Amino acid sequence: MSIIAWLVLGLIAGFVASKIYAGSGQGVVMDIVLGIIGAFVGGFLFNTFGSAGVTGFNLYSMIVAIIGAVVVLWIYHAVTGRRGG
Repeated sequence: MSIIAWLVLGLIAGFVASKIYAGSGQGVVMDIVLGIIGAFVGGFLFNTFGSAGVTGFNLYSMIVAIIGAVVVLWIYHAVTGRRGG
């Protein structure tokens, strides 16, 4: 995937994950960063459990990235002491 596709995937995944986890976004830049990190984490987790990770710019990859971003948000809030919701 191109860097633009990673940024768009990360922005969407980070935004959706922040709405699922905390009810409000962390800001555009933080949403992108957490979404991109979440895509890597989601891909790693899915590969670890025997499934395909991020495969391109498609719905499956978006779901993987969102799941990973929720995990990253959970870790982020646990480390910073901020509460979701």
